[in-house]
Amino acid sequence: MKVLVTGGAGFIGSHLCHRLINNGHSVICVDNFITGCKENLTSLLESPRFSLYEEDICKPLDFDVEQIFNLASPASPVHYQKNPVATIQTNIIGSSNLLELAKKTKAIIFLASTSEVYGDPAQHPQNENYFGNVNPVGPRSCYDESKRCAEALFTAYKKQYKVDIRIGRIFNTYGPNMQIDDGRAISNFIVSALNNSILTVNGDGMQTRSFMYIDDLIDGIINLMKTDIQTPVNLGNPDEITIKELAEKILKLTKSKSRIIYKPMPQDDPLKRKPDTKLAEQILKWSPKINLEEGLKKTTEYFKLTLKSC
Repeated sequence: MKVLVTGGAGFIGSHLCHRLINNGHSVICVDNFITGCKENLTSLLESPRFSLYEEDICKPLDFDVEQIFNLASPASPVHYQKNPVATIQTNIIGSSNLLELAKKTKAIIFLASTSEVYGDPAQHPQNENYFGNVNPVGPRSCYDESKRCAEALFTAYKKQYKVDIRIGRIFNTYGPNMQIDDGRAISNFIVSALNNSILTVNGDGMQTRSFMYIDDLIDGIINLMKTDIQTPVNLGNPDEITIKELAEKILKLTKSKSRIIYKPMPQDDPLKRKPDTKLAEQILKWSPKINLEEGLKKTTEYFKLTLKSC
């Protein structure tokens, strides 16, 4: 099968490209390298079934493909708040361009949406029927609202043009190929702990997240594409942990001499985040298999090697 992966040099995209190649597909990878990294794809570059193009999806693409995976968007607050206009354009104009390509080629198209569509949720855990609690003009709105709009755009193309869509709402994911300066909790904590530098926790650290290892997410995405469900599906690990507990767990795992300091909570930072995954369990026959301890060990080993090569 011929497959297009946009944002394919990024954290999630690179793992997806590897899985698709391993499954025997031909993969066209598109990335503008704003947050993606070519080194994530090094082992694929010699494959005759893999092609890499430096392109921006805000410009129309023309490839003959059977499946499209749209992962082209900054996903870390550090990155998307640095260039909010580009983030909005990527998620709306870029999605529109890819939907036009899907309409033309009759390809199945997947949107990597996000748990951020739920904002700072008033419902816990969050299921797919919850409309969310999002500040449309806050510092996170460039990402939150453009992903919500992308979901609306995908749904409109399904209704008006019969485009075959899939929407996965991805909750906090971690693992190898994350950037050192990614700005997310797990990567920040592990890198700081390995360097014996300060771990910074927002607020009192009692806000919660639910972390999913990258291999589990890729399984979920692949399973979703095999179904015919065209409404959003949560892809996340329902095991919940406070950020303070996470920091302490990483300090213990790395045997670090670092200490934890606390700073004020950023505006609109969610206090709780936990997916209701019943729909994925029922329809995709999928649930995460890798627990946090195992995933953190794998991720720590990756960052050890990465820091040595810096």
